[in-house]
Amino acid sequence: MLTGRVTAQTFTTLHSFTARYYNSAVGSATNSDGADPYAGLVLMGNALYGTASYGGSSDNGTVFKVNTDGSGFTNLHNFTAVHYNGSCCDTNSDGANPEAGLILSGNTLYGTASNGGNSGYGTVFKVNTDGSGFTNLHSFMTTSGSGLTNSDGYRPRGGLIISAHTLYGTAESGGISGYGTVFKVNTDGSGFAKLHDFTLPSGSPPTNSDGIRPRAGLVISGNTLYGMAPFGGSSDNGTVFKVNTDGSGFTNLHSFTAFPSFGPYTNSDGANPYAGLILSGNTLYGTAPNGGSLGYGTVFKVNTNGSGFTNLHSFNFSSGAFPFAGLILSGNTLYGTAVAGGSSNNGTVFKFNTDGTGFTNLHTFAGSPSDGANPSAALVLLGNTLYGTAVGGGSSGNGTVFRLSLPLPQLTIILSVTNVVLTWPSNYAGFDFTGFVLKTAPAITGTFTNIPGATSPYTNPITGAQKFFRLISN
Repeated sequence: MLTGRVTAQTFTTLHSFTARYYNSAVGSATNSDGADPYAGLVLMGNALYGTASYGGSSDNGTVFKVNTDGSGFTNLHNFTAVHYNGSCCDTNSDGANPEAGLILSGNTLYGTASNGGNSGYGTVFKVNTDGSGFTNLHSFMTTSGSGLTNSDGYRPRGGLIISAHTLYGTAESGGISGYGTVFKVNTDGSGFAKLHDFTLPSGSPPTNSDGIRPRAGLVISGNTLYGMAPFGGSSDNGTVFKVNTDGSGFTNLHSFTAFPSFGPYTNSDGANPYAGLILSGNTLYGTAPNGGSLGYGTVFKVNTNGSGFTNLHSFNFSSGAFPFAGLILSGNTLYGTAVAGGSSNNGTVFKFNTDGTGFTNLHTFAGSPSDGANPSAALVLLGNTLYGTAVGGGSSGNGTVFRLSLPLPQLTIILSVTNVVLTWPSNYAGFDFTGFVLKTAPAITGTFTNIPGATSPYTNPITGAQKFFRLISN
């Protein structure tokens, strides 16, 4: 029987963040590159850009880039030292401790820092991809009263999205009730506006109609923003929500259900969603790090009108545990990370189909110097390679940037009398290759076109004009 070959799956650590040593000048442990990369990466060309929450010249974090082959690591920005302002907070000019990933528009990166800034309550910033032009676009305002309220929110711990020249995001705390906001601001720093104040919860556990303490970024479709809050709602286990870009039409799409009164911490749908959503058509996909049938978290989907909530997967520890990060989607396959679980309890990279079938553990972190530990951020996919960050492990325990190359089918070409027979596999170890098609061209540098209806094995006569073949994802 003729069978095609498959390239191996390989894991590579691209960068291990270096050890930190006490620096008496700033009164903290510092290093050259950063530490604890809680957030994911953004890709442009062959360069990956990200943030580290600590380390750098003041231990307040960095913005960095590294090439997809692991070369060229560059610290683009060191967040500056903070100074106590005499009343409540540690302030500086640019922000401190970025916990979220970046977004890219042209040659400009946009992000949030959860602390620092003019009032010590965080910033929205931009910086060019070469490290120049760092600009503090917005410093969140000082709070007042026992509820720590203000006019705009504070502690932006989620990433941003961009539409035209407007950035949208969430702040975990502050606002009218002190429990967080949804906001927008123009890319030049003008036009800051608060779109939604999460309402004051009441009772025990504290519940409300919309959720509290949003910690993730948003996703946009047309004039509608979709997001999640990890607490509040009908059971204090969080919500999925939508709101229009002008602040109108706030809707609670789903309140995660309660746990049993006396444990265990299990339910049918999950709990405490910290990450953002992804959108495909009219379906939102997300993760909840707690709850589910065993209490280790879930992956779910729900329609944009709030109908059709489905628990696609409940984690069982061996497959991973506590998925704090969001997902990415390629075709009908979802990819994600779990911060714990797996064979060494250092987290996993996983994939499965959008209908909940085909769950596959792609990598279990060992927590060793060679791979890292506890991935808490979403992945990025280029071709057949996933790129991501692990907040711990690596050579110094300060985290890593990694890549995971996924299996690819390869052609096998066999001479058979007056024909050549081309074969390739349709699946391998949980990977479905049915989306790959056979293409041909008269020259290796020519334009390859589909061979209609070609399936493995495919027979081609030796006679006639020269042909070149490729197997390519359609």
